[in-house]
Amino acid sequence: MSAHNTVKFKLDPNHPTSATAPQRKRLKRIAAMPDAEIDYSDIPRQTEAVQWTRPGALVPSENKQQVTLRLDADVLTFFKGTGKRYQSRINAALREYVQAHRKSA
Repeated sequence: MSAHNTVKFKLDPNHPTSATAPQRKRLKRIAAMPDAEIDYSDIPRQTEAVQWTRPGALVPSENKQQVTLRLDADVLTFFKGTGKRYQSRINAALREYVQAHRKSA
């Protein structure tokens, strides 16, 4: 994707924009919709094997590769806030993504 086709939006949580009349109408319709009518077909299947707060056994370092990775500050802050072994939790989140997308490919 070229930079010419990219549109960026930035949300200021202290000054949120107001919803337009059509958006408010749609939100009311969605809020009134019964759960049974919600289409979840495009959402990847969630597995119960993921432990976001406690990574499993340590994987020997010979199975790992050291990389430099740029993450959004809020993402890194979140994972660091979960305590020691936050890098293992990042790895678990990435592994879950890979497994979900391998099955659908």
